[in-house]
Amino acid sequence: MVDLTSLENRAYKWMARNGIVWLRISIGIVFFWFGIQKYFPGLSSAEELATRTIETLSFGLVTKNISMPLLASWEVLIGLLFITGYWMRFAIPLLFVQMLGTVMPLFLFPAETFVPPPLVPTLVGQYIIKNIIIVTGAMVVGAHYKKLIITKKD
Repeated sequence: MVDLTSLENRAYKWMARNGIVWLRISIGIVFFWFGIQKYFPGLSSAEELATRTIETLSFGLVTKNISMPLLASWEVLIGLLFITGYWMRFAIPLLFVQMLGTVMPLFLFPAETFVPPPLVPTLVGQYIIKNIIIVTGAMVVGAHYKKLIITKKD
């Protein structure tokens, strides 16, 4: 007979040992994958909204020709740092600033991100709102790595 409690305990131990690393890597893969697309005009489904958001936030100073390669590089860098686990102290703030920009269309273009009745997100709005999971995942990863740094000093 299979001891389900024992299997469950082993599964939870495995998750405890590996969950943070896999969370970090999965966030990295998402950033790398979405970022690399932005190097190729017309490939990213977020391109039009992202360029309009950056142009609006920069008062027209940062055009599409500059914003897409810059955003692509930013996201690919975040992705690589999260995948490798290097310089997390640098990667996490980069992610938070990028996510701040990502959420801006909810406020800048509410007609595109919500439909009546209020607070019913469009597909674009859902695409943006789901980033709450990435932000909270990055918080967990950051807290884990900060704890490791503090523990090593003690």
